[in-house]
Amino acid sequence: MTSDPKPDRDLHGLATLAEPLRRRLYDVVARADDAVSREQAAQQVGVPGHSAKFHLDKLVDEGLLEVEYRRLTGRTGPGSGRPAKLYRRADRELSASVPSRQYDLLSRILANAIASATSSGAPAAQVAAEVAREEGARFGEAYRSRSRSQLQRLADALSAGGYEPRLDGRALQLRNCPFHRVAQEQTALVCGLNLEYVSGVCDGLGCDRVEAELDPAPDRCCVRARQD
Repeated sequence: MTSDPKPDRDLHGLATLAEPLRRRLYDVVARADDAVSREQAAQQVGVPGHSAKFHLDKLVDEGLLEVEYRRLTGRTGPGSGRPAKLYRRADRELSASVPSRQYDLLSRILANAIASATSSGAPAAQVAAEVAREEGARFGEAYRSRSRSQLQRLADALSAGGYEPRLDGRALQLRNCPFHRVAQEQTALVCGLNLEYVSGVCDGLGCDRVEAELDPAPDRCCVRARQD
């Protein structure tokens, strides 16, 4: 859960790889030491060049591959020919889960907290809480909306973050915990960080009349929010 939540994009990108030939072409490009031409990729999987081009370009459209243009002969100037279109694996990472999980966010909070605590000597738990709140504030700032209701503003932001919020009068229940598996093993730590994160989202949104609080219950997030 960052300022660019991407579950739908990642699911769509992963679905693109469900086509067997497309996945084989992706693997050819991903495993190559250098960028690959459509002819090279087509030869390795045994399909015509035009068929390989169609699937490779689809992978480019989804952000899974990138394109560069280069003369393979190494020659330059007049008569050297047109640069070849080459494909290479993109730096983009894909991850998706149903229901939504954000273990990368939790890992980043803990890693940054440990690094900061190691250099400053401050208690790691205290630093982790501060980092979680800062992360939440950054997320909230990116999702400011014009909704008059502060609680609705928070619901919109947390929905984008995968929390599955549900408004219940002046309270906001969160039906999904993005850190569920780790929270089952380290409940006090993770729920405390989650509370700080959601509180930070409130800060970033400017929801000064909304308060996040711990309210654990089976089958939902341990945090809820209420508006005064």
